Amino acid sequence: MEKNNKVNPPRRGPGFGPMGRGKPEKPKDFKGSIKKLLTYVRPFYPLMLVAIVFAIAGTVFNIVGPKLLGNITNEVQIAIFGGIAIDLSKITSIGILLIVLYALSFISTLIQGFIMNELTQKISKKLRTDITSKINRLPLKYFDSRSYGDILSIVTNDVDSIGQTLNQSLVTLITSITTIIGVIIMMLTISWIMTLLVIVLLPLSVILMGLIMKHSQKYFGIYQNGLGEINGHIEEVYTGHNIIKVFNASHRSKIEFDRMNKRLYEGTWKSQFFSGLMMPVMSFVGNFSYVAISVVGGILAISGKIMIGGIQSMLQYVGRINQPLMRIAQSFNQLQSTAAAAERVFTFLEAEEMIAEDSLIETLEDVKGDIEFSHVKFGYDESIPIIHDFSMKAKSGQKIAIVGPTGAGKTTIVNLLMRFYEVNDGDILIDGVSTKSLKRNNVHALFGMVLQDSWLFEGTIKDNLIYSNPNTTLEEVRNACRLANIDHFIESLPGGYDMVLDENSSISQGQKQLLTIARAMIANPPMLILDEATSSVDTRTEILIQEAMDALMKGRTTFVIAHRLSTIRNADLILVMKDGNIIETGTHLELIAQDGFYKDLYNSQFETIES
Repeated sequence: MEKNNKVNPPRRGPGFGPMGRGKPEKPKDFKGSIKKLLTYVRPFYPLMLVAIVFAIAGTVFNIVGPKLLGNITNEVQIAIFGGIAIDLSKITSIGILLIVLYALSFISTLIQGFIMNELTQKISKKLRTDITSKINRLPLKYFDSRSYGDILSIVTNDVDSIGQTLNQSLVTLITSITTIIGVIIMMLTISWIMTLLVIVLLPLSVILMGLIMKHSQKYFGIYQNGLGEINGHIEEVYTGHNIIKVFNASHRSKIEFDRMNKRLYEGTWKSQFFSGLMMPVMSFVGNFSYVAISVVGGILAISGKIMIGGIQSMLQYVGRINQPLMRIAQSFNQLQSTAAAAERVFTFLEAEEMIAEDSLIETLEDVKGDIEFSHVKFGYDESIPIIHDFSMKAKSGQKIAIVGPTGAGKTTIVNLLMRFYEVNDGDILIDGVSTKSLKRNNVHALFGMVLQDSWLFEGTIKDNLIYSNPNTTLEEVRNACRLANIDHFIESLPGGYDMVLDENSSISQGQKQLLTIARAMIANPPMLILDEATSSVDTRTEILIQEAMDALMKGRTTFVIAHRLSTIRNADLILVMKDGNIIETGTHLELIAQDGFYKDLYNSQFETIES
């Protein structure tokens, strides 16, 4: 993919809010999304299984600890009540076994963490690689109905969410379930009566957690939506600071901010309050369990059915059984969010791609530049045609200007010529060869483009200029910049051609446009497309650029989209478009003489008409 354009950042999504999402969405098909995710990560199953084994092993080694600690207490109790010496060798053996088990638990957890970190990064890398590759195979019409922010969110937020779940929630879920099962088994080996008591109290914990999470999720949703809203507002205020000042809208902006800020405050403190209740409530239930175990354990100890070490072990196990319940609830909540993220990712990866070009072998190399549109029909939505029946021929070296009101289909014609979109009917031929029989890369290489919106990426000025031709020498770069009347400006900058362009570069829109014109000159293509290439420069610079462009266009078939009709008076052929049809053709003088739609357009821009 191309570098991120930090000089000209991409637009945001609908509503002009921040690119990230607010409240995590619930998936439309939870089972289907999880199944697709599990299928996608199937090549990583062996490594994942190893990590799970180490995670379970580390948990099991850790679970045995309280039982052994209780055994040490039992040895002391036997010695004291039996009036015999404490068996230090046995206590030492148990202590050594404890150290070994805790060490094994630590090592197993460490290995599991290393494997899962490596695994999730590989999966995230593969996802991003596949998404990037998919972007290059998708037709432009796919992006017409989607915001840039939404696509970027899939590459960043959604992939991160999947990776985070695989790295944390998956292991947490497995170790928590292992902990609960293991703790119950260990408690049963000590006392089935006290184990039954603990199991009876578990539903109370589950019910209380469910009630708390139900309320906290609602307010977390308000909080996250409010955060996204206020971030979008701040971003808009910051970027439009001058406009707000000019129209004296600071007060209205502040009122709007206060409203959003109050909503965010309400959502924040309530969500934090309810989530903060989790630990106190769980502590209360835990303390209640401690009391119950202590009382029942004391009764059993008096009756000789259990030793003090057993009570000690039971109290430790009670403390360990509540926390996994809370982690399981959080993991399932995270899985919902991850399933939604996976759903968006796989919906994107399964989107319809451009027609495969493996069978296309024909290429154009020595191009003359003869272009023909033959009865072309097209609509971005096939049911709503924009271009109805477009036919025209351009001879090699001609300058073809396309004019007309907004929405007439001027840019659409260029998009079809470049094969950014496929025609619904008809054909486009270059030197008698249909563009349908040429690979898109071959078609793109035949044209140089200078668009109305200048595009520069973060890098040196030279890197931007030689973007399409990295082997260009510095002298060739300078010659092109002299033709584009930008060489003197570049030389006056710190570092000259090696100056790095970034979002803080003090370069005007007109200067950026001159750089893109120089870049097109360096590309040296056989044909040119100019879409309002001089729209961002002053009148004096426009004249200089027009002279340079005339030199550049000499011998090249050129399509010029123009709103300022003064720039295309010397065109060999002017196509006047309206509602997707060519309604007038001819040179400037011929069209003026026709006294039709073109003359009205021209007359609306000039008080006196040259003829």
